Amino acid sequence: MTYNPNIMHGFVFLLLAGSAAAQVKFPAPYPPTNDVHLENLVAIPMRDGVNLYADVYRPLGQGRYPVIVSRTPYSTERYPSAYTAAVFFSQRGYAFVYQDVRGRHESDGKWEPFRNDIEDGYDTVEWAAKQPWSNGKVCMEGGSYLGHVQWRAAMAKPPHLVCIVPQVASTSLYHNWITLNGAWRLSFNFGWGPVRQESRIMQNTGPHTMAGGPPNLSYDHLLWHLPLNNMQELAGRHAKFYDDWIRHPDYDDYWKKINAEEVFDQINVPVYTMGGWFDIFSQGTLHGYVGMATRGKTEQARKGSRMLIGPWGHGSSQKYGDLDFGVGAHVDESAAALRFFDYWLKGKDDGIGSEPPVTLYVMGKNIWRRENEYPLARTQYRKLYFHSGGAANTGNGDGRLSWNAPAGESKPDTYRYDPMNPVPSTGGNNCCGTPTAAGPIDQRRIEGRGDILVYTSEYLDRDIEVTGPVKVVLYASSDCVDTDFVAKLIDVYPDGRSLPMAEGIVRARYRESPAAPKLLEPGKTYEFQIDMVGTSNAFLKGHRIRVDITSSHFPQFDRNPNTGEPFGTTSNTKVATQKIHHTAAHPSHIVLPVIP
Repeated sequence: MTYNPNIMHGFVFLLLAGSAAAQVKFPAPYPPTNDVHLENLVAIPMRDGVNLYADVYRPLGQGRYPVIVSRTPYSTERYPSAYTAAVFFSQRGYAFVYQDVRGRHESDGKWEPFRNDIEDGYDTVEWAAKQPWSNGKVCMEGGSYLGHVQWRAAMAKPPHLVCIVPQVASTSLYHNWITLNGAWRLSFNFGWGPVRQESRIMQNTGPHTMAGGPPNLSYDHLLWHLPLNNMQELAGRHAKFYDDWIRHPDYDDYWKKINAEEVFDQINVPVYTMGGWFDIFSQGTLHGYVGMATRGKTEQARKGSRMLIGPWGHGSSQKYGDLDFGVGAHVDESAAALRFFDYWLKGKDDGIGSEPPVTLYVMGKNIWRRENEYPLARTQYRKLYFHSGGAANTGNGDGRLSWNAPAGESKPDTYRYDPMNPVPSTGGNNCCGTPTAAGPIDQRRIEGRGDILVYTSEYLDRDIEVTGPVKVVLYASSDCVDTDFVAKLIDVYPDGRSLPMAEGIVRARYRESPAAPKLLEPGKTYEFQIDMVGTSNAFLKGHRIRVDITSSHFPQFDRNPNTGEPFGTTSNTKVATQKIHHTAAHPSHIVLPVIP
């Protein structure tokens, strides 16, 4: 790529892709080209006669412009970051339709998250294409829920939709949002759902209290309540959609019909997914790109799709958790989207058309790199095996990681999981007002617990880069009919800091399929595959690689009561005794995507 000082500004980083060297350039946006005309409360009719209302921003003066649609449940009047995006794009030659979704704020109809966004998205895109100020080309933009709705609209294939740019968004509400491998995302689902989104107007409560109420109504206190199916009533909330979520813990038709991952092969527009390695929806960012690049309906959708993923949580930042990645880690997401929109809506190519489609941040090395695909074609999937003398409990135990598989028999590691004394959520992939801090947060504060098994490598004599999907293959048994297993991939610094880079959880009843739960036979050893989504981290020389294994991550995930009773209906709990096996016949290990 050639550096053009007239269009490329900002930070420049060394790129190593295979044996070729190039530069990653993040251009600052070109200056505004026009003033903006704003029209408030524009009625947009849906097919069932309901009016949804939008604010329309467009360049001042007569003309027809490409259109960007953004649909929000958070209010077009009260959501300043999206307002900033509306002005940003309209100043650069786009009409921007900023709409309240059905049943929220200014829009009519009944609010039920996710349920109407396929049809309403289609109708909004087609309305925008037919306006006198539109040239008939429409793309969509926005993050989080504003990204989820883009996937729903793309599923409906509006004829005038040209592209979408979902940021920090899920592709499957069941797999990326409501659960992870069947485990219920308690603090996020409750905090985002009935706490803030029960009614037409978003509730502006603080992250730790219910509108400043008494201690027994504090957020932290409520999350301990069992059973889950009447927890929201204690908070004075009565969101029917939340009750519906709890009544559908399996991956059934309630979830399948709104899952974009089921229909990537029917989506016919290029997609630019953006996200963070520590975002709660990182799986959606990764699956969205891979799904479209490999299964998109058209060649244009497959080859035109792109991904940007950085060392962030739910939005671009420089510092996250306990790590500061430096000033170059932050990226102007609107500027990145602008290049994509200019290419597809205006036919402008400042080099984006020939760039590799994947831009990812390698932590540890703290560099940006462009790649031709994800996962990387040159990946070597290597197994690091668990070893111990049966006492891997705590960071002071005898748990070890080795590239060598177990050769014979060994004593299993054993711990007790008590749902009434769960491992507290400490770092990881979470977001959005929940009472748990997310990101790479030092695990030493919890690694002294006896219900955490800790397996650590020797000090590394060279750098080892791990970029791509990560999973733990765990051979385990329990004396209960259902339980959970949690795994974390950790970078241990020379000063002892223990910082998680990826995590995963599996609910035992869903070990074979989220659609067909099966209880365990107590005492029987099973193979559990724990999807840890993905990461890009260089474990540097002098560091160590660590894997922590436990059975709870509360309140980020609900506590499995270990009883096997229907989800959300019981206040009964049982203490589980868990055994982790690491023998020649049952070689528990982590699979790392090592980049040579």
